[in-house]
Amino acid sequence: MKLKANDYKPNEIVKIIREWTELNQKNFGKSINKSYGSIKKYEQGERNFSFETFMTICKVHNIKVTLEKEK
Repeated sequence: MKLKANDYKPNEIVKIIREWTELNQKNFGKSINKSYGSIKKYEQGERNFSFETFMTICKVHNIKVTLEKEK
């Protein structure tokens, strides 16, 4: 699956990745050493996550991150 991150808010991207993993919020949180509450707040946009957390999510769940400069 592929998405253009620029078209989404950060909280939407976290939810999409979690849905790709087919894990609930509790188990997704465990997979990256975060609480259920943290994942819930990330997905609802109530709490921001760091770039480090985002990269951990991607590494743990085999999500390839590609940056491309548009012309």
